[in-house]
Amino acid sequence: MKRRVLALATIVVTASALVRAETHQFVPTVFYNTYSFAHPPALRIKPGDRVVTKTIDAGGVDWNGKTVASGGNPETGPFYVEGAEPGDMIVVSIEKLETNRSSAYSSSLLAPYTVDPQAIAARTDRDPKRTTWTIDKAHATVRLDQVEMQPGGIELPLKPMLGCIGVAPARKEAIATGVPGNFGGNMDYASMGAGVKLMLPVNEPGALLFLGDGHARMGEGEVVGTGLETSMDVEFSVALVKNKTIGWPRLETDTHVMVLGSARPLLEAFQHATTELQKWLVADYGLTERGAQILMGQAAEYEIANVVDPNFTVVAKIRKAMMPRR
Repeated sequence: MKRRVLALATIVVTASALVRAETHQFVPTVFYNTYSFAHPPALRIKPGDRVVTKTIDAGGVDWNGKTVASGGNPETGPFYVEGAEPGDMIVVSIEKLETNRSSAYSSSLLAPYTVDPQAIAARTDRDPKRTTWTIDKAHATVRLDQVEMQPGGIELPLKPMLGCIGVAPARKEAIATGVPGNFGGNMDYASMGAGVKLMLPVNEPGALLFLGDGHARMGEGEVVGTGLETSMDVEFSVALVKNKTIGWPRLETDTHVMVLGSARPLLEAFQHATTELQKWLVADYGLTERGAQILMGQAAEYEIANVVDPNFTVVAKIRKAMMPRR
């Protein structure tokens, strides 16, 4: 099986750094509600370094149940990646992601964009009640025990993920942490968990990486406007690929390569993700322009990550087993 161009490039860039890689233990005390070049680096790291850190929940509550920041997805970071310059790409490997408290919360009504307007008008219960869930790490479950919400409760598998991970955007912008875009951000992809490799463009020196908005689990589409919001223990590392320009966040798992496009309307997000996936297949996987289109026509898969944020997010992906051998 062929070696991927991206993997080779990453190895070249980080091989020397890995020899002297460090593990940083970082407990945040300051959090930000915008992605911006203007926030001072919380920690400077080298390519190959590993960071062990924490995030607070979307409402600003930490792992001790204490409110330490204002709501609206307060972020941990930014992490300054040494040597990263505009026009480069960073690869963020989420190595470990675990909930670090016993409770999570969510909203309980389907969001306006997710249902027919008539369905909203026909609701008999319109009270936007918050639900409280118990996290049972020993049994890897989350459980809703509010019988007034659902007699008998609801129990689901625990599936930790990060709703927000992104870098400082271009053109000296400051963008609210509730927004996803080509810099990453609040993409709310349900599979953004341990084991993934997220590729992000570098727009500012040091990239300035932010992360937060942990969910104990979340359904695809985020149709009630939240996941199971909670705080997290996070371990990640960052590789640097020089002179590698990408238009939208790219993601790799054991089984797929994928692109996350964000915009409104939903069709535009779909188009961003589809366009970037085709470019990636041509640039790094040896397909011709026509060949990439043919492959996508018969093998592409799509997911809707969110339809509730200021921009919606669509995931376009190809199963690695479908890739032609060279």
